[in-house]
Parts: sequence; C-alpha cells; structure tokens
Amino acid sequence: MSSPATAPDERLPSVLFVDDEPGILASLRRLLRPEPFRLHFALGGAEALQILSREAIDVIVSDMRMPEMDGACFLERARVQHPGALRLLMTGHSDMRSTIDAINRGEIYRYISKPWVDGELLATVRQALEQQQLKRENARLAALTREQNEALRQLNAELEDKVRERTAELAARNESLKLANTSLRQHFLVSVKTFSSLLEMRSGAVAGHARRVADLARRVAAVMGLPEKAQQDVFLAGLLHDVGKIGFPDGLLARPVTAMNADEQGRYRRHASDGANLVEQVEELAGAALLVRSHHERFDGQGFPDGLAGEAIPLGARILGVVNDYDGYQNGTWSEHRLDAREALAEIQRLAGRRHDPAVVAAFAGVVAGPSPAQATEVELGADQLRPGMVIARSLRGRDGALLLAADYILDATLVRQIQKYARSEGAELRLHIRADKPFRASNSPSEGASP
Repeated sequence: MSSPATAPDERLPSVLFVDDEPGILASLRRLLRPEPFRLHFALGGAEALQILSREAIDVIVSDMRMPEMDGACFLERARVQHPGALRLLMTGHSDMRSTIDAINRGEIYRYISKPWVDGELLATVRQALEQQQLKRENARLAALTREQNEALRQLNAELEDKVRERTAELAARNESLKLANTSLRQHFLVSVKTFSSLLEMRSGAVAGHARRVADLARRVAAVMGLPEKAQQDVFLAGLLHDVGKIGFPDGLLARPVTAMNADEQGRYRRHASDGANLVEQVEELAGAALLVRSHHERFDGQGFPDGLAGEAIPLGARILGVVNDYDGYQNGTWSEHRLDAREALAEIQRLAGRRHDPAVVAAFAGVVAGPSPAQATEVELGADQLRPGMVIARSLRGRDGALLLAADYILDATLVRQIQKYARSEGAELRLHIRADKPFRASNSPSEGASP
C-alpha cells in the first residue's frame, strides 16, 4: 500500500517501508508524513516486490523478522530485481547473526536498531536519500561528460576533416601558384631574349653577339664556382649588356669603337649606365643591372662609367668584360681589323692585369680551350634523369605546341618534380635536351637561386 505525504510528484524521493506489523507501519507513517518524501508501505516481502515492480523506489527500509519471507531474503531479491534502490534493515539486537547474513546477501547500506529513535531513523533515511541523490547526480554528470566527449570527438573529427580539406586546397593553390610562377619566369626569360635581340636586328655585324656573350659568360661563371643565381644574373646581363645602345643611330651602331670621334666616344661611354638604368626598372633584373653598368670597368681602374678597379668591380662584370671583348675583337666592334679566335684569346691574355682580372682570364682560357659548343653542347635525358642545376638546351613544348620550358632555363628541385609528374601524367617518355657543358649538382635538394 502507498501513501504519499504530499500530492504525488515524480520529482520527490520515494521510500518503501516493509514490516508485517500494521502498527509499526502506522507509526512510521506518522513520523515521516511531514517529510518531503513519497511514502510506500508493504505488510510483507511479496507485497513489497509488487510495489517495486511498478514504482521507482529510492530507499527500502525492511524489517528483519517477517513470516514467509524474512528481511534477508526479501532484500536479496530486491537487490537482484531492483539494484538501484538503496537498502536498509531494521532489526533487534538479538538478530545480529541474521543481520550479518542479510548484510552479506542483500548488500545492505545500513541497519536500524529496533526499537528506533525517531531522530536517528529520520537522519538515516535522509542520509540514504542524499546518497541516492549523489549517485543520480554522478550518473547525470557522467552521462553529460560522455555526451560532451562524444560531441567534442565529432567536432574534432569535423575539424580534422576541414583541416585536411583546407590543407589539400592550399596545396592545390600552391601547386597552381608554382606552375604559374614557373610559367611567368619562363616567359620572362623569353621576353629578355626577345628584347636583347632588338638591337641585333638593326646591324648584321653584331648579330648573335649578345647570345654568344651570355652563353660563354655563364660557362665561365660556372667554372669559377659562382652560385646558380649569380650565374643566371651573368647570363641575363650578357643578353642585355648592350641595351643602352638601343638609341644609337644606325651609323654609330655599325662603327667600330676605334673609328668613333670624340662626341661619339662620349655617347658610347654612356651606354653601360644607360643600359643599367633601363634594366634596373625590372625588379627581377636588379642583379643583372649592376653587371650591365660595370661590364666596361677595367681591372686597373681606367674603365667607365665609375672608374672601379680590381675586386671592387663585381665578379660577374669582370667575366662579362672578358667575354664581351673576346667576341668584340672577332666581330669588328672594337676595330675594323677583325681577329680570329686564337688571336682574340691572345689579346685578352696580353691585357690580363691591366684591362682584365687575371683569374677571370685564366678561367676563360680554360673554357674556350675546351670542347666547343658545336662539339658537345647538350645531352638528351629522360625526365627521371633530371637533377637540380641542369640547364635546358632546347625549348620544351607540349603536344599542342605550347611553350613548357624555355631554352637556358636552370632547373631547380621543384621544377624537376613538376616535369617528372607531367611526364607520368602524359603516359609517354619525355626526353629533354640538357646543356652538357654546364656543371650541375646531382642531388635532390632545392637549387640555390632558381632562375627567373
């Protein structure tokens, strides 16, 4: 039988009292009526089990001595069927052996001595309910923690997915930027070559001069151990070293230096600084511009435009000066009498220490004494054989004719990987012509100073 102390409220804690004596149950009802509990009463174990089957009971208080089913047996069955209820046992001192048995079998939270003291009984029931409340709160917090952990796990998984997606997106963009940058650098090199050829189109006497100076100067720079970026600056300066002559009238452009009058000599001596002023307008050509300005300086300080001497002249400019004079002796830009290659080299060597740096002259002599470009300028390699530092000898074009790599482009590690990836995607063997006279580092590390 049940008797709520107040209007039924599922949020109130509930207590079940079990005793075979109605008078005891009546006394307990009177004692506990003022408490904010939902009260249930049963005259035996069987009735109590029925109440447990339909009610949510927080605390069970059972007498030990009852007919048919004693307290130990009842509490043991209650533990099995309704483990969530906290169990208390009421017993007299003479029942201690039975009490111990009940505690072991029914896992009793606490026992209450009969006859009880009202205050102690109330305190015990309240403590039992508080214990249940703590258990429920712990269970709620544990469930909340699990939910939050699961939510956090899902959030982390979503964040990881987003990070992977973002990383993949950034990688794709970076790859696209690298390809775009590579394309820009190639077109930049093509533009420089085109610009350098404008001057040569006006005079057959100097046709090919800039290209010959650029190629030979870069070979000397490589032999002297200049970094690849410095080699590239030497090459670009070689292509552009005479760009300051772009405003020369045709007559002056075709006249040898030794045949110029004083005014023409003055204008001629300005072409190095004028060319540097033009070239330095392009940020990527800042290094080359310095070499263009200084390529007519002399080792003894008698050159122009700044009168620099010795190692105050940039090494790249000293190299350009030697190669420019060597080609000029042969194409008639210095005098009407042209020298052959052997005579031009002898003149360069004669002026070592005065006009030219002896160390550069020695390196230059070794280069021109070696195999000529016509004998051994290039080798054909597969994509998998490419290494950073190699120089493209011939422009590489796709199946549709589009320019993929310009001639004279210096490969770096990134570009080598891109070419190999392109070859695999095409599904055909890709062969490239590589400068055989250009030393390179056989490694997979990024090359120092990628070409523009």
